[in-house]
Amino acid sequence: MATGTGTVSFQTVRETNMRTVLRTVRELAPCSRAAVAATTGLNKTTVSSLVTDLTARGLVRETGETSQRRVGRPGVLLALDDRSVAAIGLEVNVDYLSVVAVDLLHRELVQRHVPLDARSAGALDCAHRIADILREVTEGPELRERSVLGVSVAVPGLIDAPSGTVKRAPNLGWRDVPLRNLLRSRLADSALSGATVLVDNDANLGAMAEYRFGPLAGLPDLVYVTGEVGIGAGVLTGGELLRGAGGFAGEIGHLELAPEGPECSCGRRGCLEAVAGIGAILRAALPDLTADRPLHGREVADLVEVAVDRASAGESTAVAALERAGTWLGRGVATLVNVVNPGAVVLGGYFVPMAPWLLPRCREAARAHSFAEEAGGCQVEPSDLGMSAASRGGAAVMIHGLDAGDLPLPPQLPLPLP
Repeated sequence: MATGTGTVSFQTVRETNMRTVLRTVRELAPCSRAAVAATTGLNKTTVSSLVTDLTARGLVRETGETSQRRVGRPGVLLALDDRSVAAIGLEVNVDYLSVVAVDLLHRELVQRHVPLDARSAGALDCAHRIADILREVTEGPELRERSVLGVSVAVPGLIDAPSGTVKRAPNLGWRDVPLRNLLRSRLADSALSGATVLVDNDANLGAMAEYRFGPLAGLPDLVYVTGEVGIGAGVLTGGELLRGAGGFAGEIGHLELAPEGPECSCGRRGCLEAVAGIGAILRAALPDLTADRPLHGREVADLVEVAVDRASAGESTAVAALERAGTWLGRGVATLVNVVNPGAVVLGGYFVPMAPWLLPRCREAARAHSFAEEAGGCQVEPSDLGMSAASRGGAAVMIHGLDAGDLPLPPQLPLPLP
C-alpha cells in the first residue's frame, strides 16, 4: 500500500512539474533548459527529464537553434510544439454551428461556420449533427495526424458545467439536455473517444476569447455580450469568469426593463432580449419581411444583412429600430456598470454589423443610467472576432486547461518506424 501511495504521489508531482515547465516554455520561448531551470527553481537534471517527456508527448520541441552563452556549451533552445496537438471549440446557436481548432500556440487550424436551424432540429438531432461535424473535422487533413486535447461546446443558456447538462436554453427550446453524455456516446467509436468534452455558456466562452485574442486582450475586468436571438453576458472580474453560486451568472438578457413590453422567450415581458435581441430588432426594422412570424434559424443572417443595408441607405424604420435597440442595450450596460464596474463591454455576434447605429445610443444610455460618472470609465466596443468568438474561446479554454492541470496530459506519441 505504501509503495502504491508513493508511486501515485511521485507521478502527481512529476505531472505538476511537467505543467510548470510547459507554462514556462510558453512564457519564455525560445528558451534553453537552463533558463527553464532558473525560472522554475527545478534542477537542470529534472528539467531535462521533464523536457524529454514533454517532447515525447508532442508538447515541446527543440528549435534547432542554440543560446549564446558566455560560459560552457551553448544550450539548445526550446519552444512549444505546434505540430502535434490541437484543441477544438464548437458553438451551437439558434441558426448555426461554428467550429474552431487551434494548435498549442492558439493558431487557427480549422474554422467552419455551418447554417443550422437548431431549434427546429431539436436537442437529439443537434447532438448528432455536432458529433458528425466533429468527426469530419478530426478526420480532415488539418487534424488527422494530431492528438486532440478535447472539445469545448458553447450553448446559449443555463449550463450545469460540472455535468455538461444544458439546464435551460429557451431560444433553442432545450431543457435538461445531458449534452456532454450525448456527445460522448456518439463519439465513442471516433478519434475523440475518451477525449475531454466540456459544455459551457456561449457568453462565458466569448468573454474568454476577447480576453485572450481581442483588441482589449488582457483587460481583466471585461464583459462580452452576445448579439444573437438571445442576449447573454460573459463577465470577467480579475481575469476570472464570474459564474455565481450555481454557475448561471450573466443572464442580462432577462433583465426586466419594460414590464409592459413584448413577451420574451422565457415567458416574462419586457426583458432586454425581448426589446434588443436580434429577433426583436429585425421585427422592428423589417416589418414587411417578418410580420410577427417566427424567424427560422437559417434566415436570421440574411435578414440582418437586409436591415443593415436599409439602415445604410437611411431608411427611417430600420434606422429607428436599431437606434432604439441601442438605447435599451445601453440600459443593460448601465446595470452591468453598476454591479460589476467592467473596464469594457464588448458587443458580439450580429450586433457587430449593426454597431454604427447601436453604439452611439448605447454609449449615451450607459452614461445616463450608470450611477458612476461617465459609466465608470467603461468602454463599449464591437468585437472583431466575428461569429466564431465562443468557439474560439472554447478552444482557448482547452489549451489553458492543459497548462493549468484541468486536462490530462496527452499520451506519448508512437515512435516512428525505423
